[in-house]
Amino acid sequence: MEKVPYLGTDVYRWEVGSSTYLASPERGARLMHWHVTHGDGSLREVIHWPELKSLDEFVRARGGNPILFPFSGRCFDDGEMCFWRDAAGNRLPMPMHGLARQGKFAITRIDTRGFAAQFVPDTAAQIAYPYDYEFTVTYRFEPLGLFCEYSLRNLGTQPIPWSAGHHFYFAVPWRDGMKRSDYAIRIPSTKTHRQDQGNGQLLPGPALLLQESLESRALIDTFHTGLKTNTVVFGPKSVPGEIAVKIGTSKVPPPDATFVTWAADDNVPYYCVEPWMGPANAPGNKTGLHWVPPAQTQNFVVEIQIK
Repeated sequence: MEKVPYLGTDVYRWEVGSSTYLASPERGARLMHWHVTHGDGSLREVIHWPELKSLDEFVRARGGNPILFPFSGRCFDDGEMCFWRDAAGNRLPMPMHGLARQGKFAITRIDTRGFAAQFVPDTAAQIAYPYDYEFTVTYRFEPLGLFCEYSLRNLGTQPIPWSAGHHFYFAVPWRDGMKRSDYAIRIPSTKTHRQDQGNGQLLPGPALLLQESLESRALIDTFHTGLKTNTVVFGPKSVPGEIAVKIGTSKVPPPDATFVTWAADDNVPYYCVEPWMGPANAPGNKTGLHWVPPAQTQNFVVEIQIK
């Protein structure tokens, strides 16, 4: 592990086996980039990171893994986006994807295999999510994979709601001469949803096959729930080196556990496969909403492996 200069500041780089990871723990606990070096010296990009001109572009960069906390996606209250209502009936602001991706973190541990960083809420975050808590993001890097654990500790006297998630920007395609249409994804889902962008409610989603081509437009902005197993696998059809994304630690996740599939358009060099605790607008729809009792801690674990 070492510090490396980046746009006038420092970020951290880890080399673990054949994998190299780049992250900025203090800026959103953001994993930025991951690539693998093959035996012939060639590189395979796993997590995409775009070229930026300045740090001003960092928060909204379409790359790496933005941390979605306390809620994933768009929250709505009374049909108005970027608001939510707590258990006491108070209407509170909530940016899209929550507070952490644009927030500051304090490093609590850093070593040769990863880091842990704790969210430091600013005034806006305290207004939007007025609880007494500790939210920690922990990464462990492996030669051909990673683990990321969220930990939410309730330090107060009232239950705390949350429904966090990840927004991994996977590099696709990762083989020369291939297109997105050469890649397929297997999602063990029994139900799909879309979100009504006018009021945030969940709508029935498309009917999908167990294996779908990544070029399928039906996958975009779809929430996959009712998972029969905890693992999604995608990659070039019938070619080694697929990526497996596991959600949670149980072989069969809770029924509201969600994978989201998304890309901005057909030509971007990434494809997002996003493990979430539940679909978007969890406080409004009461779907995938989890509560941490006082003096207790809840965790959300995700694993990625190259097969």
